[in-house]
Formats: sequence, C-alpha cells, structure tokens
Amino acid sequence: MHLLKNKLMSLPKKVVLLGHFGVGKTSLLRRFVDEAFSEDYLVTVGVHVKKKDVEINGDPLTLIIWDIEGNTSIDMARNSYLVGTHGFIYVFDITRPETYENISAELDYLNKNYKDIPYSLVGNKSDLFTNEFTERFFKDEAFEGCHFTSAKSGNNVEEMFGELAVKMM
Repeated sequence: MHLLKNKLMSLPKKVVLLGHFGVGKTSLLRRFVDEAFSEDYLVTVGVHVKKKDVEINGDPLTLIIWDIEGNTSIDMARNSYLVGTHGFIYVFDITRPETYENISAELDYLNKNYKDIPYSLVGNKSDLFTNEFTERFFKDEAFEGCHFTSAKSGNNVEEMFGELAVKMM
C-alpha cells in the first residue's frame, strides 16, 4: 500500500472529453497533461488516454482522461467509452456555430443519462476573440457556467480541469 503525505492514494477518476471533430479536445488534453501545444491537427481515432496526478484541497487525485473521437452528438459516442465515467468535459469551438448549436440538447442528454456525474462545458479557442465579445455572444442560459479556454495559450485550462476535479471529489 502506497502512502502520500500520510494519506491513502486516491482512486483514479475517469474523465471523458466529448464534442465535435476539431474543437480542440486533444489540444486541451495535451495542454493540461503535457503543458504543450501544437498547431498540427491530429484526428483522434477511437480513444486516446492520458493520466495526470493532481492535488485537490490537500487530497491526491489521479485523473484518467479519455479523449474520444469527435461526434456530432453524444449519443453517437460508443457506450463502452462512457461506462464508468466520473466526469465529463463537453468541448465546443467558439468559432464554429455547428459545434454548439445543439448544446442544450447535448447537455440535456448528459443530465438525463448521466444525472449524477458532473460535467464542465468548455468553449475552446477563446484566444481568437476578446473576453468581452465572448461573454456577450455566449450569454444564453445554455452557456451558464461555461469555461472559455484556449489550448493554445493555456488560458483557463488548469482552472477548468481543477473545478471538475473538485466536483468529482
């Protein structure tokens, strides 16, 4: 049995990244885990899994983050990828309306089918607009509590993952 700071090691928590193709799920994952960004677009086929150990309020937590292939709807994701999930991150691209035009239905699907599992809504690529524009444009109730991130600059990435980790504890 391994001990960390006189406390038992935490159980790992599975987090699944959801959203359309090309919204930046892989880039967010690389920014968070590897502190890196690449302009190269990499298509995720199937699933890519990375791990990061974090500490929340003094307690260790291991995030096992599943970056699954992009789909136009959550219900098209393979159920085997979603089984055992402790938290979801739904990512959309603030520059592409087709990635968020059905956001209410997508979040309703999560709330109905995974009602006890916390999620974070993330508008990625916020570096392409001013904060004022983004906040005015995405003022609809569906975007309440949304994290506006930039995988490129790293803006709000740590905070978004941290807030979800707190919800999963």
